[in-house]
Amino acid sequence: MSEGFPGYKGKALQVLRKAGAEIGDLIRITKDAKTYEGILIPRSEYGDEKHVVIKMKSGYNIGINITLNTQIEKIGVGAKPTFTPPPLPKQKPELPKVAIISTGGTIASRVDYRTGGVRSALSASDLYSVVPELSEVATIDAQILFSLYSENITAKHWSETAKTVAKHIQKGAAGVVVPHGTDTMAYTSAALSFTLQNLPVPVIMVGSQRSADRPSSDAATNLIGAVRAAAWAPFAEVVLAMHETISDASIVFHRGTKVRKCHTSRRDTFQSVNTSPLARIENEKITMLVDDYCQRDSSRKLVLKPDFDEKVALVKFHLGLNPKILEWHIEEGYRGIVLEGTGLGHVSNYCFPAIRKAVKNDVVVAMTSQCIWGRLGMNVYDTGRDLLAMGVIPLEDMLPETALVKLMWVLGQTKDVEEVKKLLTANIAHEISPRTTPEEEE
Repeated sequence: MSEGFPGYKGKALQVLRKAGAEIGDLIRITKDAKTYEGILIPRSEYGDEKHVVIKMKSGYNIGINITLNTQIEKIGVGAKPTFTPPPLPKQKPELPKVAIISTGGTIASRVDYRTGGVRSALSASDLYSVVPELSEVATIDAQILFSLYSENITAKHWSETAKTVAKHIQKGAAGVVVPHGTDTMAYTSAALSFTLQNLPVPVIMVGSQRSADRPSSDAATNLIGAVRAAAWAPFAEVVLAMHETISDASIVFHRGTKVRKCHTSRRDTFQSVNTSPLARIENEKITMLVDDYCQRDSSRKLVLKPDFDEKVALVKFHLGLNPKILEWHIEEGYRGIVLEGTGLGHVSNYCFPAIRKAVKNDVVVAMTSQCIWGRLGMNVYDTGRDLLAMGVIPLEDMLPETALVKLMWVLGQTKDVEEVKKLLTANIAHEISPRTTPEEEE
């Protein structure tokens, strides 16, 4: 690898030097009677020595394998790749004030010319400056709280986010938008649903599946929809805003405790599970999709409960699961275990002794299902009935991710095991659907 050519080495580095090309230059690559033109960009430091990577006019990066018949020609001197956000548009003070609290993720990312990939780099103010349409929707009060990929978010970050959201609401924000990485956004949306109670205004989690440098990016559309809802929507709940379909036609708002990421890359990856989405924005119009929702009321006083106990585990049952894994959590002082069981809420009977030990040691053990749709039915088979008799708590149709977050939150509120069980089974933030619809039974 050579200084000035990050990521390039061996054969690829040789041909680039021979062509006199540098990072940022426009080059033409001819190979097998095909021609490719684009800006030479750096490669990942872990790449091989056989490829040259260019950014095409389309915005996409392609790698071309260097062979004996490959020719590279420098056809233009390019400016070194940089990013300068445009100036902030003029704000309209008569519009509602919306706080944007950035935590990172793809929606707060741009292309990283060190690797050709994306990295968390934009501040919340940058988000505003590169999406000037926001100036027609609301007055923006933006800050960057974290700059993290969402896999690095912990319960401590949930608490800090909740406290920051509360401060903006107490200062009179008409709504709050929290940009976040999509991979764990459902966990954070559940956490905020429990920590921010009696909300007077909407709190909108928002992310994007594709970074802003890509032509198919959903970042701007999602952000505009989220800010519009924060400023004008009639509801006052924690929701998650993303594309409803793969097109840009509408943004849908999922309740924070009933949503799951279902696809690695589709723009409509998030789906409401066992319930309808709360609302939709289409052609700048907000339409409520349910009748039962908490209405916006600026006079309502927010109740903040930001404490979590991180000594909680989510254990996915699988064939051959070693019950010593459950015993390890007991020995390590864990106070709660959420089991992701099969079907109606089952685990193998060889796990029973470990579960009995957990319950005997005041470890709260709760059951969810690996199935996406439907709800538990632990009275149907003797395995489920045996687990109930041991003291395992059935969590109806609560998502495993939501159950984990909720148990962490409940244990952050009380040390009393009976009170924990009571709170865990109470429907606090729409995390439990009140009934199973006929469609779910089919």
